[in-house]
Order: sequence, then structure tokens, then C-alpha cells
Amino acid sequence: MRQSPVAIDSKLPWVGTTIFTVMSKLAADCGAINLSQGFPDFQAEAALFDATLQAMSAGRNQYPPMAGVAELRTAIADKVAALYGADCDAEDEITVTAGATQAIFTAIAAFVRGGDEVIVFEPVYDSYVPAIETVGGKAVYAALRFPDYRPDWEQVRSLLSPRTRMIIINSPHNPTGSLFDADDLAALAELTRDTNIVLLADEVYEHIVFDGARHESVAAHPELAARSIVVSSFGKTYHITGWKIGYVLGPRELMREFRKVHQFNVFTVNTPCQLGIAEYMRDASRHLGLAAFYEGKRDFFRRQLGASRFELLPCRGTYFQLARYGAISDLPDQEFARWLTREVGVAVIPVSVFNHDGHDERVVRFCFAKQEATLAAAGERLRAI
Repeated sequence: MRQSPVAIDSKLPWVGTTIFTVMSKLAADCGAINLSQGFPDFQAEAALFDATLQAMSAGRNQYPPMAGVAELRTAIADKVAALYGADCDAEDEITVTAGATQAIFTAIAAFVRGGDEVIVFEPVYDSYVPAIETVGGKAVYAALRFPDYRPDWEQVRSLLSPRTRMIIINSPHNPTGSLFDADDLAALAELTRDTNIVLLADEVYEHIVFDGARHESVAAHPELAARSIVVSSFGKTYHITGWKIGYVLGPRELMREFRKVHQFNVFTVNTPCQLGIAEYMRDASRHLGLAAFYEGKRDFFRRQLGASRFELLPCRGTYFQLARYGAISDLPDQEFARWLTREVGVAVIPVSVFNHDGHDERVVRFCFAKQEATLAAAGERLRAI
């Protein structure tokens, strides 16, 4: 391979291969059970594939409208109205995206300019800060307080400045499994009132909340909805992460700017899969039943680790379980995760990678979006430590 003569002044000199790729590769190399990267090891229902194949066979294989096929945007609008009482215009206020990551990057690129500040909450999902820095913005870090990972709104107030352009929230939260409640949204509304701050609400786990809790969507809060781009993901909802299809909601003034970027970095999303999802969404039980489905997996996995030396932290949503391992090892979490993968045969994600300064509480993240046989096999290995 030839060496390039081009001198590169990297926009992201600190960024390497993501921890998810690293740990999944290590799991594959070691033959470990992969509870690191967040994807199911089971199939979606055949009805979804049948609906998609029907669209393909009917010749729906050419470019769809830039914002997404009308059938899917209408289905999304109906779902949002039923769940959150929000009246979204399918034509001007909903855009189908190539997954949530593309939606997040596009929203940041549309509204953040060089020198702008964006408040993020850490532990912070790994795609936010690189997107902010790619467009010349600066990430400002607010803490979700260990061990329950609650926001400190007075700290957030102290971080606001004339340069604050955006606040990114993520609820249910990856990696911690914490939730924002109605009081959190009220505090956020008070802090942003009479400002030009855009709110980017990552709600990809909106249907995965446990113990009778309700997902407090920004879409259901009229004051916040008026300044928000809300992101969701069909990959998380329908067990099809590899399809990379999501969507955003927002008032038409914000959506107009979002689409200016969207049309040039993606333009649109493949037609037959959009149509297949639109047909599949006709049965609302398929997303309304998701909480109970994953709560059962959470509880099963927690029982598997009940006799282990891991200390399980609360998990109120998402399909991730955090655990402290101080009774097992005093290794830093990244070293412990590699040891666990190589020597025990279970791959996890070290939570310090979600902190910009590498702050380490000796906590790792397990993904329980797996078949019970997978979780049982992992539990047997983890109990033996």
C-alpha cells in the first residue's frame, strides 16, 4: 500500500476506532459472548420482511421523496399523536433518516456553527461530540450524577453562555439506563425559555421503559417541542439495527433547516424498507409491547447475575445494564473489559469511554437484547468469577 504524500490536519485527532468496534472484534477473536455492542441476536417478525418484499416485488425500488415516503411519515404522525398528543404535520415536520446517528449529525450540522457551544450530558453517547467538533462547535459537559445518573440543573444553568446554541439530551439514556422525568423537562424548559437554544432530543429507546414508568417525550411538551429536533429509531424498536432507518420530528422552521443538510449528506432512505415499516406499524402492539418484552429480558439477565459478585445498578430503560465490579477486580474498567472478554469469555463496554476525561467508576455495560440462551450462557460464566 502506498503512503499518501498529503499532510493531514485532522479535524478529530483524538478519535480512533470506536470502543464498540474494538470490543466486538475482540469478542469475535476470542470466541466470547458479545454483550458489548447494542444489537439483538434474534430476528424481527417475518411480517416485517414480508411487507418489505411485497414493496420490492411491486416495483417500489426507485428514489422516494427526500423527506421519506408519505406512507411512513403518515404512520409516524399517527403514532406520535396517539402516544404524545402531538399534532405533527407529516409533510413539513417529519423526516425519515438513515438511522439515528445520521439524524443526530445532520441536526448538529444544520444548527451549530464554528465557535458555538453544545451542552451534552455525560456519560455521553460517543457520536455526539465528534459531530459537534466536526462542524467547529465546542462540547460543554454536564454531569449525570453517579450512581443514579440524575442531571443537576443548577450545574446546567452555570454552563449556559451567550455561545450556547444547542443542548443534547438522551432519554432513556445510553449507557446508564436512566430516564428524564416531567420535572426534568420543566427545568429544561425554564432554562431555555427566551433563548435561541435548539434542543436535540435523542429518544431512540422511547418504547423501552420499565417498571410502569412513562417515557417523557419532548414531543409531548409544547414549549420544548417548539425548539426541538426529536430523534427516534426503527432499528431499536423493531430489532433491525442493520437497516439503519430512523426519523426526526420538529417544527417546520427547524425542519426546513434540517432538510437543507439532509438532502446533501444522505438525500433519502431506501424505498422498500420504508414501505415495509409503514405497513408493519399498522399494528401498534408491535411498539406498545416492547417495554414488557425487554423488561422480561432485563429481569432474566439480572437474575442470572444475582449470585455473582457484580453489583447491578438501576436500569429504568434501554436494553443496557450497568454493573460495578469492585468486588471482583481493582483493574481500570477498560483493562477489566479486555480481561473479561479474553479470560471469562463475555464482552462488555467500559463506561469510562463515555466520559471525556476518562473518569472511571469501575462500571461496565452489558447489553441484554439477546436470546435467553445467550444471556444464560453469559450468566454461567459471570457467576463463576
